[in-house]
Amino acid sequence: MDREKARKKAEELVAQMTLEERASQLRYDAPPIRRLGIPAYNWWNEALHGVARAGQATVFPQAIGMAASFDTELVERIGDAVATEGRAKYNAWTGLNDRDIYKGLTFWAPNVNIFRDPRWGRGHETYGEDPYLTGRMGVAYVKGLQGDGETMKAAACAKHFAVHSGPEALRHEFDAQASKKDMEETYLPAFEALVKEAGVEAVMGAYNRTNGEPCCGSNTLIRDTLRGKWGFEGHFVSDCWALRDFHEHHMVTKTPRESAAMAINAGCDLNCGVTYLHILGAYEDGLVTEETITEAAVRLYTTRFLLGLFDGSEYDHISYDVIECKEHLALAKRAAAESFVLLKNDGILPLKKEGLKTIGVIGPNANSRAALIGNYHGTASDFVTVQEGLLRYLGDDVRVLTSVGCDLFRDRTEPIALENDRLAEAQIVAESSDVVILCLGLDETLEGEEGDTGNSYASGDKESLQLPKSQQCLLETAAQTGTPVILCMMAGSDLDLSYASGHCAAILQVWYPGGQGGSALAEILFGEQSPSGKLPVTFYETLEELPAFTDYTMKGRTYRYMEHKAQYPFGYGLTYGNCRVTEAKAADTRHILAKIQNDGVYATDDVLQVYVKKEDSAFDTPHPSLCAFRRVHLEPGEEKETTLEIPETAFQAVDDAGNRILAGTRYRFYVGFSQPDARSAELTGARPAEVELSIEK
Repeated sequence: MDREKARKKAEELVAQMTLEERASQLRYDAPPIRRLGIPAYNWWNEALHGVARAGQATVFPQAIGMAASFDTELVERIGDAVATEGRAKYNAWTGLNDRDIYKGLTFWAPNVNIFRDPRWGRGHETYGEDPYLTGRMGVAYVKGLQGDGETMKAAACAKHFAVHSGPEALRHEFDAQASKKDMEETYLPAFEALVKEAGVEAVMGAYNRTNGEPCCGSNTLIRDTLRGKWGFEGHFVSDCWALRDFHEHHMVTKTPRESAAMAINAGCDLNCGVTYLHILGAYEDGLVTEETITEAAVRLYTTRFLLGLFDGSEYDHISYDVIECKEHLALAKRAAAESFVLLKNDGILPLKKEGLKTIGVIGPNANSRAALIGNYHGTASDFVTVQEGLLRYLGDDVRVLTSVGCDLFRDRTEPIALENDRLAEAQIVAESSDVVILCLGLDETLEGEEGDTGNSYASGDKESLQLPKSQQCLLETAAQTGTPVILCMMAGSDLDLSYASGHCAAILQVWYPGGQGGSALAEILFGEQSPSGKLPVTFYETLEELPAFTDYTMKGRTYRYMEHKAQYPFGYGLTYGNCRVTEAKAADTRHILAKIQNDGVYATDDVLQVYVKKEDSAFDTPHPSLCAFRRVHLEPGEEKETTLEIPETAFQAVDDAGNRILAGTRYRFYVGFSQPDARSAELTGARPAEVELSIEK
């Protein structure tokens, strides 16, 4: 059903409602209208990396891990699998007239905010720090969720619009100040791509203000940009209880009625919260018109008709047995394997069973299910931890010794024990092993959302880049035994790896890899396949080099604007192969032809990346920016040619007034398996090929 037809049906149905009934439908927990045969519908559902908070589901890697794959085809397939499981659940639940929260088909995902500061606890919900990568991944996920059928398979939602990335503790009162250039160049492009390219059905506003206006009541963001400039036709939803902040924390209104009026008049159709209970009061006060209430209801019912919730759809036959089916579990395992980023390898990897007698598996995240899942997660029927994955993979061939080593952040594992009560055990295991797999990092209790799953002392944000003291002590103890240590860092963000870089034989960034994470990691460690992920965020040497957390200017932040050398750069990641670009040239002004070769002895995937520098533009970013990428596979010794399309935006720059302009006539493109910075060259021993291109204005 096309939108025009769905909207007409919505208009006809809404016209039969009283004003009170229309107003009642603007809540996330919309009640039934029995006289019209309309069932209740709860709009609130979550699916960042699988159907969430609704029982059994396939748990894919957290979004930051998906981003590390640089694999849009994979992400679109994941979106489709999530929508399939969502439909199966919806079909089963509505058959029992169960219409509770987390049981609808409107998924509040993906999160396409820019991960501009490594302290932000919710950064792992995003696709990283780069607007182009975020847009490509977000578009793919939305297309997968929504499908291309006669009816929409599920409705996706781009969140949180806009300029939202911490601090969590201040989000209800914070005003994020961003220049017009930063808005157009960094904070808005991914949202625009999801609206224009993917046809995302919903957009969610952020808690904070942006340049003085509450995001969920912003005429600039919602009316002028989203609906006006971009032509968005779907519905807009507030973040949960964000409208209450208008009068309680932002202090831009005095009453709930005024807050409700501000939001709906700006174009916020759906309230996650209770403030729209005051819509009729606002109407009585003359703050809202009947036409505005009607239009919001029509937009919401247009979505319900697009989903086929009244007329039926081709997805009504999807049965419950697709939940965690073999195909989806295999996809989750593949996604985990593609997400792992090999940061260091002194030659120890891949491991070989032959000659390996004992392996030590140590660390608080080694056998932790929480370290697999990130936040906004579903419930896998079989969470395969790193320890379990290795035990299953090795069987009786290799002896596995284990120790938790320490608590995730406390100074002891047993309340009445002495400090570091499991450290001696970890040392014994390490000294008794041929190699140690050390699993450190965080989980959603240490980095997450304020008031939800995050830590209490920083509202979900990190206070530093350091490991908890208990884990740092464990890392140093394991390294000092002399047994080779392979560090598997399970976290959704940048943690300081300076000690590990100097003392561990290998380092893998594992993120929160999902329910199949342990199985995928075992196969990577033992060379069943090669690691191939790339960092979607910069790993900094220190927080001191960054601006204040509350400073939303881009100067000094992310690989495009940073002023110091990265510990590990955006776009960096090793493989077991040795892929390089042997030649690159412009096929025409919009395509680059690259010849690539794997000089290594292992087959591998790798991510070919193209960065652009506008050489005669005063408005270009300080460093080259990503403008194209492609995941490729190369067998040992294989050579091949591939062509990458360069988007129109690669030739544009953003001036200080926020205008996109042609950025001059001379462009330099860097084509390789990393970005063209000195640190990447130092770590990889290779530099990208360069292509110069001149175009006429």
